[in-house]
Amino acid sequence: MSKNKLNLSKIEEIFKNRKSNALGSYSYFSVMVPLVEKEGELYLLYEKRAESLKKQPGEICFPGGAMESNETKRQCAVRETCEELGLKKKDIRIIAEIDTLYTYSNFTMFCFLGEISYEAFSNAKINPDEVQEIFLVPLEYIKNETPYIYNMDIIPDIGPDFPYEMLKINNGYNWRKGKSEIPIYIFQDKVIWGLTARITHNLANIIKRENRE
Repeated sequence: MSKNKLNLSKIEEIFKNRKSNALGSYSYFSVMVPLVEKEGELYLLYEKRAESLKKQPGEICFPGGAMESNETKRQCAVRETCEELGLKKKDIRIIAEIDTLYTYSNFTMFCFLGEISYEAFSNAKINPDEVQEIFLVPLEYIKNETPYIYNMDIIPDIGPDFPYEMLKINNGYNWRKGKSEIPIYIFQDKVIWGLTARITHNLANIIKRENRE
C-alpha cells in the first residue's frame, strides 16, 4: 500500500493542529474606536487622513491598518493607534472587541472599542504622513443622530465568456446579488461615511439597544 494513500488517520493528522482560515484571498485590518472623556462627557475620536495618501486621501476614519503576520488583531489595533497618534500602549485601554466588518471587496476589519484619556489626546503627536488632524464628536450626538443611508446593490459582473456549456446551462444563471449600506453623518464641517460610518452606526445601535434594556 502506498504510504501516501489516504485513510482516516492520515486525515486526522493533517487537520489536528490546523487553524481555520478564510477561503479565498483576504486581507485583515484592525481599527480602534476610541472614546475620550472630557469634562464628564464622552466623545468619539476620529482622524482625517493625510491628503498625500494614495488610498482615501482626506477621508475621515478611525485609527487602524493592516495586520502584520506576527501580531493578533488586538495588537494591530493598538500598534496602529500608537503609530498614527504618537501614543504609548499605556495610553490605550481596550474596553471590548465589537462587531467585525466583512466586506464584499475581500477584506475583514476587526474593531475594538477603547479609551484614550483626554490628556493623552491633548498631547497626541500625529504622524503627518498618515494623519492630517484628529477631532472629537460627542457620543450623545452620534447616539441621537440618524444618518442618511444609501443602499448599494452588489451585482456580480459575469462576462460573456463564462463557460455555461461546461455546466450544461443553456439560459444563463441567476447569480446571487448582495447589498451594502453606506451611512453618512455630517458633524459641523466633517463628513463621516463609508466603513467608518458603518462602524459608528453599529456602535450607536448597540448603545441604544442595550441602554433601553
